[in-house]
Order: sequence, then structure tokens, then C-alpha cells
Amino acid sequence: MAGKPVFCFVAALLASTAPVSAQTAKPSTAPEFKLSDAGYYEAPGANVLVFSNWYDGLFADAKISGVEIIQQGKRIATNGDVRLSSTPGQWDPTGRLVDRKVDAATGAITVTLEYPEHQWRYQIRSEQKRGAVAVSVILDQPVPAALAGKAGFNLEFLPSAYFRHSYMVDGQTGGFPLYPADAMTLTPERNAASGRNEGPGAEPIAMARGNRFVLAPEDPARRVTIQSNVEVQMFDGRNQAQNGWFVFRSLLPTGRTGTVLEWTIQPNSVPGWLRKPVIAHSQLGYAPGGRKVATIELDRNDRRQVQAKLLRVGEDGSMTPVPITPAKRWGDYLRYSYLQLDFSNVRQPGLYVLEYGDTRTAPFRIAADAYAGAWHPTMDVYFPVQMDHMFVNEGYRVWHGDAHRDDARQAPVNHEHIDLYAQGPTTDTRFKPGEHIPGLAVGGWFDAGDFDIRTQSQYQVIRSLVDSWERWRPDRDTTAVDWNRRRTEMHVPDGTPDLLQQIRHGTLQLVAQFDAVGHAIHGIVEPDVAQYTHLGDASTKTDGLIYDPKLKIGEERNGRSGTPDDRWAFTTKASALNYGSIAGLAAAARALAEVDPELSRKALAIATRTWAEEQSHAPNLYKFGNTTGGPLEAEQFSAAVELLRATRDPRYVAAVQAAWPAVEKKFMFNLRDAVAAIPFMPASYREAMVPAVRSYADMAAKMATANPFGVPITTGGWAGSGTVLGTALNAYVLHKAFPEIMPADGVFRGIEFLLGHHPGSDISFVSGVGTVSKEVAYGNNRADFSFIAGGVVPGVLVIKPDFPENLEDWPFFWGQNEYVIPEGAMWIELAHAAHELASGANPAKPATAGTTGQ
Repeated sequence: MAGKPVFCFVAALLASTAPVSAQTAKPSTAPEFKLSDAGYYEAPGANVLVFSNWYDGLFADAKISGVEIIQQGKRIATNGDVRLSSTPGQWDPTGRLVDRKVDAATGAITVTLEYPEHQWRYQIRSEQKRGAVAVSVILDQPVPAALAGKAGFNLEFLPSAYFRHSYMVDGQTGGFPLYPADAMTLTPERNAASGRNEGPGAEPIAMARGNRFVLAPEDPARRVTIQSNVEVQMFDGRNQAQNGWFVFRSLLPTGRTGTVLEWTIQPNSVPGWLRKPVIAHSQLGYAPGGRKVATIELDRNDRRQVQAKLLRVGEDGSMTPVPITPAKRWGDYLRYSYLQLDFSNVRQPGLYVLEYGDTRTAPFRIAADAYAGAWHPTMDVYFPVQMDHMFVNEGYRVWHGDAHRDDARQAPVNHEHIDLYAQGPTTDTRFKPGEHIPGLAVGGWFDAGDFDIRTQSQYQVIRSLVDSWERWRPDRDTTAVDWNRRRTEMHVPDGTPDLLQQIRHGTLQLVAQFDAVGHAIHGIVEPDVAQYTHLGDASTKTDGLIYDPKLKIGEERNGRSGTPDDRWAFTTKASALNYGSIAGLAAAARALAEVDPELSRKALAIATRTWAEEQSHAPNLYKFGNTTGGPLEAEQFSAAVELLRATRDPRYVAAVQAAWPAVEKKFMFNLRDAVAAIPFMPASYREAMVPAVRSYADMAAKMATANPFGVPITTGGWAGSGTVLGTALNAYVLHKAFPEIMPADGVFRGIEFLLGHHPGSDISFVSGVGTVSKEVAYGNNRADFSFIAGGVVPGVLVIKPDFPENLEDWPFFWGQNEYVIPEGAMWIELAHAAHELASGANPAKPATAGTTGQ
């Protein structure tokens, strides 16, 4: 775990007692589980969900599905379903949901699922049973022969919830291991999620087996009893992959129909249990003259009358109460009740804490420079670590070597790949499938917690960084970048602003794509799942040598290799990607005009040439996943705006004007581009925008009342920090351009949300920013339960129907904890915007358009 020494946990077997059979178990006196109006089973401090969530299909198994358990405010179990292996990985098959029926009268939930490729359906039925929930598997057809010995009912438990805990099985005792170290058995087939692309298969052997398991008998907050009419086996999925869970599994009997399996699942319920209050607030603090609102999140059964306090921290550790207005009830949201505490009238700089009953926050500042350095970790640490094709060093530490020097091979045609990549029926290049495409091993950033170069992310980041440069001119210089040596040294100035160096690094990759194949490509990604799951140093993922099919696997000769580990380039033409890249290149051309005039001129030449080429034919509409560009009209509009800003050419004035009617209809998605064009357009353009701005401002004001935090909280499979960032930047841009219509408060609601003012906890979602921030996240170092300073995580993910979640002790939830580069760049913008508005600092004078030449 981050910040803690890791000791080896020895699961010593204790003195055994006689086995306890199901017949001799004591009758339950636990509180009854009742089916709530929200459609799940509820008892004090414990919930059992039955397919309230289902595999979202976006990135396969996200550990949010099937039978799930929430116990004392923590989701500890998931994926209760029929699966085809003992420790299924992310891409293993899952049943397809057919329907879910809730019988409120009887308290039963019946879910029908199927494995269509085997033409086999099954039902999972749940009902209350003597202080527990009974879960049955019901078959109209026997288990198919192909699935005999494979199909079983699994329930997975979160490892971090059971570290340093014990278990009992039929009276025997054992301990949950801190690190996986179980015996394995060879199998004919290798699991795709195992992280290996060669060698035999291997599966873990059961750690324990029996009919009655009691998990964590010593801990009322984690005790769960599982009792079954057939044998239950316990596995440690981390033997297969680091993101595995503890799996409890019963094989389905063959040759039988009807109710073939029944488990009784009893999470310990504690009458009168109340969740500890959370005081959501900004971990970074507040500006003296700014709004200061904390939100107190309470268990809905918490009826205690408690006074919220603001305490000023003295040098001697004294805590002096500061007079404030009492907290007011906001109402209910999701599963909690909320109070709001407005202490905006407190303006004296200093160190403070908030207190509500036994809950006290970490210290935060009230200071004029509260936001001044909030972006530094992102630029100083996160973006250097994400630099592909570079050796990145930080003092004694090498973050990674010079990765992917063997980029890239042409992807095969008619191929649907992992991570939402696909290749169409032609390559649209001069290269044959599998052939090396020279020139791509330069620039760009790792897209997220994995290592692919997603072009759509690259140009989004470039444009965002250019906006920061042109608005605020931050000249911070703490990173030395030497592209000739392909080496980055963190915390070492080199005379060039770091922001410009990162813009250059992204631009090099976009330019390389056009030089190599003549158009923007979808991206460059690993050839198989084994490489895709790679954790650690990116430079060890491939051998760095260009693949030569004439050589044997493992053979190396003359700088070539017979190992086909080179990443693949997906190259099917997509006009949306071309337009997005045009926008990125035109923006970069402006920013790089002085520090790298040659690259600036080349970027703008590619942008103008590609615009003319795209305008000469019908668009290429190839679309797949989220790797082929955004909506075509939006990408084309952004290209026109950035070219206009770079050249002031009347052609682009006409293009922006022609696009406005369509843009106006989707104003909220395009407003930052629309506003950016105002200085270069006729006055009538701004006038025509006013109704759309008023409509958006009204919508934003209404949206701010939908929850206690005043920001849009999304409910999909990927949490919504990006949406919050975008909404806050929308507020900033509109406030600057239309201050008479749009207030600035949306900027501060957004940044405060990212910094801890959100549901579920009070942790900052920007690692290393704020007193308490994300220290366990889904970066490329997630196997170490660590973080990358300055990375921004997706944040609060709503487990349907009503549970806000962001785990700090388990990094492998990508939808909650995965850093992605666009959010990092947007954070840099938002931190600057908040500092400007809070401090009254003047933004930099915008760059003079048209100085980059063509």
C-alpha cells in the first residue's frame, strides 16, 4: 500500500475444531433483509444488490455486476454470476443479460441470462431468508457438455477489504494472504488476461473448500457467511493477474435441471449502525474573498443534532472556534442526506479545519495564492512520466526507459482489436498488413494508465495546453527535455518553458503520422492482450527492435528482431480524426512559432493542406469506439476555428460562419471553440451567439441545483471528472466573453469538486494536490498501489442505483481511478482559471494571430 511498509502476511493455520455442518449451525438472529424501493436487499449497515448493475461492455468485466454486497459503506463483493472459470479475467466470457424481474410482493428478484454461443440460458433467483439472502441457480436445460466442469456460480470479494483478516471454512481456519502465493496447475489453454502471450496456461488451485465459509469472523464490519448445498471453493484471482479478487465458486452439477445450486449469503448486519459523516470540502483550500461551502454527508438514519464547527489552527496546535452560520439541510441525494455549511464570510488567511461531531477534516488554507501552484504537479511530474519514446528520469528513479522504438506495424484489415481500436477493409496506406511503418517512434504521450498513443487524446491535449499558454503564458521551467538523446530529466530546468516542451512533444507525433501515411491515424496500440496488460517500465514491453519475419522468435540481427512484439498502427481514414488533428496542429503552430519555428511552419502547412484536401471530397465516415474522432461537424468546426486563429484567412471566417447554425444547436458541446473565434469574426457573430449563451447559462443554473455539489455528476461506467472539468471551463470561457450573462461561480464549483467537495469522501481527485489526495490510482504503476503526482482520476462512480464509490485501497477500477491525459491538460487550464478569477491576476496578452506564416 502507498506510504506503508509491506510485510509478508503468513496465513498460519490455527488450532482446528470439529467441522460445523449446515445442520448444526445455530439459527440466525440477525436483522432481516428487506427489499427496498430502490430494488436491492437492505438491512442495517448491509445491502445485497442483485444485478442492479451489469457488465457495461465498454472494457469488458469492470467488477460491477451480478450479485454485489455493500457492507458498512464499502462495496466488498461483486460479479455474483455463472462464470466459466475459477478466476475469470477482464476479457473472459460473461453471460448476456436477458431480463431482470423484481417481485415487490414476495421480495424475489429473478434474472435471466444466457451464453448465446452455447445456446444456453439460466436464471439467478434471490429472496430473503432468515436474516440472509438466498441465491439460487435455476436451469431449464442442463449444463451443456462443452461447459461441464467450467460453468459455476462465482462471487468475488475485494482483496483489500480482507487484507489482515482471517476466514473459517467448516470450522477450519485460515488467513487471507496479503500477496498471492498459491499453487498453480498447468492447463491446455492460456488465459488471455494472464499477462503472458507465450508458454502454457496455468490456473490457481483452490486455497480452501467446504460448504460453509465465514469471512473475517473477527471483524463485524467485514464478516460475511456463505453456506451452500454444494461444495464452495476459494481462489485467489491475483495469482492469475494483479487485478484479480478472492473468488468463491461452486461448480454447477451436470445432467440436472431445476434449482441446481443454492447459496445463503449473510453479510453481517449491525442494528443501529450509522455511517461516519463525511465533510466534503476543498482539500487545497479557498481564496479569502471566494465562496467557501462544505457539504456534510450523513447516513439517512443519522438523526443526531450536531453543530458544525470551523476551527482556526494555531502555531501551538490550538484549535480556535471561528463564528460561522449554522449548517442548513440541503436534502437527500443518492443514498445519503446532506447539510451545507457556508463560511464564505471567513476571509482571514490562515490554516483551518472543519469539525462535525467526531469527524474532523485535514487542515486546509485560506490564502490569496490557494490555487497558484495547483497545476505544478501535473506539469512537473504527470506529463513527463506520460512521455512516450523517451527515457524519463527523476533523481534516483527511472520512471521508464526509451519505449517503443520499434513503432509501428500496419494493423491487419477487417480487424476489431482491444481497447476500442479497429481497422477497416483497407489500410489506406502504402503498407501491407504487418509491415513496418517507419517514422512513428517519436513524440506523443501514453494515453492513460496503459501505453497506447490515442490520436484523439493527443490533439485534445495539445489544444488544451496551447489554450493555457496563450491565456496565461506560464513560463515555469523544471524539466529538461532532449529529443536528440530521447531523454527527459525531471526537476532540472533547461531554459524553455515546460508547457511549450510538452506541446512540441505531442506535435512531433501528429506530424509524424502525416509524414508516414499522409493522414491522421487512430493510434498505436499493443498487438495483443498480454502486452496491453503490461505494468511497469514501458520500455520492457517490446524489445525495441523492428520486427523481421525472416528471423525466428527471439533471434536478433542487424537491429532487427524475430519477435513480433511491435505495436500496431490503425490507419483507416476518418475525416473526423483529420479535422481534429488539423485543429491540434494549427494551435501548436501558434505556440511553437518562437521556440521551434521550423516545426511551427510544418505543422501549419500540414493543417492548411489537409483542410483543403478534406474540403475537396465527401468525408470519410469510418467510425469505431472512441478512437476515430468526435462528431464530424464538431471536429470540422474546431479545425476551422484554430486555422482562423492561426492565419486570419477569410476562408476560415466563412467556414466558421457557415458552420454556426449547426454548432448553435449543440452549443454546449462546442461553445469553447465558438467563443474562441469571436475576436476574429464580424461583430454580428457574437451578437448571434447571445441567445445560445443565455440558454446555456439558464441550463447551467438549473443543473447546479440537481445535487448538493452544483456540478453534473454522471452515472455511466466511467466517472465524470472530465465532465466536471469541461463544465467548469465552459463557465470560465463564457464568463470572460459574456460576463453580463454568465457568472463565474461554476468555475469554483468545478475546481472544488475535483479537490474534495464531492459525494462519497472528501479526497482530492488530483494526486498530490491538496492535503489528502489520491495515493492509490490506476496509473502505469498501479501494481505498486501507488500514484503519479498531478494525475487526475475519473472520480465518483455511481454504482446503480445509489452508491457513490471511489476506492482508495484498490487501484484497479479504471472507471474510478484511471489517469487520462486530456483531464490532466484540462486541470492545468482550470487551475489557472481559478487562480486568475480568485486573485484578480490578469491573463497574458493573447498571441498575435497570423504571425506563424504558412
